[in-house]
Amino acid sequence: MSGAATAGQQSPLAIICGGGSLPLAVAKFVSGRGRPVVLFPLRGAADPAMVVRYPHHWLRIGQLGGFARLAHAAGCRDVVFIGSLVRPTLWKLRPDLKALLLLPSIMAAYRGGDDHLLSGVSKIVEREGFHLLGAHEVAPEILVPEGTLGRVQASDRDRADIAFGLDYLRATGPFDVGQAVVVAGKHVLAVEAAEGTDQMLLRVAELRTGGRIGAPAGSGVLVKSPKPAQDRRFDLPSIGPLTVEGAARAGLAGIAVVAGSTIVAEPGQLVQAADRTNIFVIGTPAGPER
Repeated sequence: MSGAATAGQQSPLAIICGGGSLPLAVAKFVSGRGRPVVLFPLRGAADPAMVVRYPHHWLRIGQLGGFARLAHAAGCRDVVFIGSLVRPTLWKLRPDLKALLLLPSIMAAYRGGDDHLLSGVSKIVEREGFHLLGAHEVAPEILVPEGTLGRVQASDRDRADIAFGLDYLRATGPFDVGQAVVVAGKHVLAVEAAEGTDQMLLRVAELRTGGRIGAPAGSGVLVKSPKPAQDRRFDLPSIGPLTVEGAARAGLAGIAVVAGSTIVAEPGQLVQAADRTNIFVIGTPAGPER
């Protein structure tokens, strides 16, 4: 945990919650170490069933003033963003007065990819007197460790595809497009963009069913990696049981992610799904030996 986080450990941690199970996992790990948490679930994204066990305040996307007032009143100094969220258009925001006053800065943040947007929003939140932390800084348990998760091992062919995929993501990272690619036989089958990993895997499954993929079933790897210059407080790559199910439906051999820089949701269920579907899942160094 960072020095700043240690200094503020007695103050409640504000967790701005998107969708999925990760916000609850972070809250569980943080509160388990004795630090109080206050959840700020986003309407239309967060699951109501996930937040009821902790103090919480529902927010609309764009309700900056409401968040600042409630978080300050609760004594929060540190803030974490975690969970899935579909990038809203400017026209779907419902800004409060504070956000309206900062609209030029918000519009500037929108002129770029997701990492540019999140970094811009973080600067706005920090100007309100908060300290932004990565979820992995307060709950390091959520990170994928190095090595194989489950019983299935990657073959030499798979490792060559993993190295190729990581090289590709390092090359395309500066364009702030996506964090995932599917590779088979050192051939790129699909690249993640706005649709996200699950929909990309569905597309690969449809391509395979339609005979557009020559590689045999049981070959190919989903490779995920953060962008080289990414602000790692936000939107680290993540995998979970649904990722494994999607890779299996796509006929892939396995999944490779960068160890220590990828978040895993429901690790126990992920390993069970990997073993059941005969899919390997591996945490690999960012720069594997070639």
